[in-house]
Amino acid sequence: MGIAGLVLGILGAVGAFIPVVNFFSCLFCVIGIVLSALGMSKAKKDGKPTGSATAGLVLSIIGLAIAIPFAICAICVGSAAAGLGALAL
Repeated sequence: MGIAGLVLGILGAVGAFIPVVNFFSCLFCVIGIVLSALGMSKAKKDGKPTGSATAGLVLSIIGLAIAIPFAICAICVGSAAAGLGALAL
């Protein structure tokens, strides 16, 4: 589960900077946080290293912190452009 969280954290952090993809990045990051947390707890129970799960958790949190403001800005710009109506052409 730690590896899956790491992969989703990487996808979420990279996708957060791409305008259309950042909406999906939020979903990737949330799932990455859950999987990384589950992977960390399972690895600690089994006495295994938690490095990949920790990295996935950190990347998912960073990706979510970047993706949410970008998504909010995209929504605001889209609604402002729609409010212009005929002036947008």
